[in-house]
Amino acid sequence: MPNISTDLDHALALLRAGELVGIPTETVYGLAADASRPEAVAKIFALKGRPSDHPVIVHIAGQAQLSQWARDIPDAAWKLAEAFWPGSLTLILHRAAQVSDAVTGGQDTVGIRAPAHPLTHALLERFGGGLAAPSANQFGHVSPTTAQHVASEFGARLGLILDGGPCQVGVESTIVGLTGERPTLLRPGGIAAEAIEAVLGMPLIHHQKPATAQMRVSGLLDSHYAPRTPLLVGPLLAIENEAYRRFEAGQSVALLHHSPLHGTVCGVDSHQMPLDAAGYARALYATLRQFDTGQRFAALLLETPPDGNDWLAVNDRVKRAASQWL
Repeated sequence: MPNISTDLDHALALLRAGELVGIPTETVYGLAADASRPEAVAKIFALKGRPSDHPVIVHIAGQAQLSQWARDIPDAAWKLAEAFWPGSLTLILHRAAQVSDAVTGGQDTVGIRAPAHPLTHALLERFGGGLAAPSANQFGHVSPTTAQHVASEFGARLGLILDGGPCQVGVESTIVGLTGERPTLLRPGGIAAEAIEAVLGMPLIHHQKPATAQMRVSGLLDSHYAPRTPLLVGPLLAIENEAYRRFEAGQSVALLHHSPLHGTVCGVDSHQMPLDAAGYARALYATLRQFDTGQRFAALLLETPPDGNDWLAVNDRVKRAASQWL
């Protein structure tokens, strides 16, 4: 098993030697490598099984480093960095000349953010450069929100995981594109779109797949964040009926719901999800992982989360994780 600790000296030594380290952020745990060394970044792709043309986000200590990784930085980027960094906001900008294709997937853009987790913020301040750090999981699998999740994902293939405790946000960062005529919300996440719009003084364009089909951004694949057990999503009555049907067919299923059940579902494991959007986001990945371990269930049945602006990030992740809608 990997070494799980809070030893920043050990982490720095590994990163400076071109090795990988699991790091905590307020969103999810990341798999970090020195972003300035393509051979180090390549180890991320190899360990995750990630397609080489899929870009990774560069993590920096703060806005003072922004111009090291981006060029032609618009005023909007500085405003957003001032308002939300350190924090769970990623900015898509034109990459600086020295940024490698290994980081950008060969595109002319780069994603950059400054994470708020105190342990990783301290690591970045001491490291001095940028860390390429996608989520610390096999490509397409449920993102990790504890150090133990990372350890169970990679085992001894990863030498060190910095343990920062459970992630406080629980879903990935909000991604805003700033390379077009107007700022675009590419992925909802830990920072609400309304808060970003208030800082910019204008509405965000919401991502439309045909308009941005040529831009590859972390977490925008149709299938992503998925448990290995099939995840079926639908209204409460539909998933209750599916649970009954599968139970009668001799299958074990887990019923994940936020509304009160209509009755006892005999022989079915049920789990109450939080009723507030922030709590639900914080619990989502950990719950999926909990019921996905050990091949205990033939299916996970999830009640469709509520609608509303507060639920955008949760619904985005559920949509990509689902294997079937009921």
